[in-house]
Amino acid sequence: MHNWATIQKEQQELCSRLQTDWTPIDPNAIIGFNRSLFSGTMPVNGLRHPKHGNATGWYLWTGGEIPLNDDHFFEPIHAGHLLDNYTWLFKYLGLPAGWRFQIDTSGYEDVWFDKSLRIINN
Repeated sequence: MHNWATIQKEQQELCSRLQTDWTPIDPNAIIGFNRSLFSGTMPVNGLRHPKHGNATGWYLWTGGEIPLNDDHFFEPIHAGHLLDNYTWLFKYLGLPAGWRFQIDTSGYEDVWFDKSLRIINN
């Protein structure tokens, strides 16, 4: 069992370092992920759109860019199901909509704001 309070503290510290608002997720909320996340391929990429319903707005995948012609690239998963193997990436999941990251298990970290992520085209 992971200490959710510790994870939230790490999220708050990252948001403070980046001078942005902390926007926590609920471990029961939905994240969009690609199964490549389970392959061990690096780097891990994440981006956050605005929250909608029980969806956090987060999308996680590994490797390169998101294929534009694959409508089924992302699948839903409860955030809590990723805790056992991916606790190390949860500190980024407190960033608000518009933020992206690319990280790996060797310490590489690139985190940036992309205002286009705040716009959702229906």
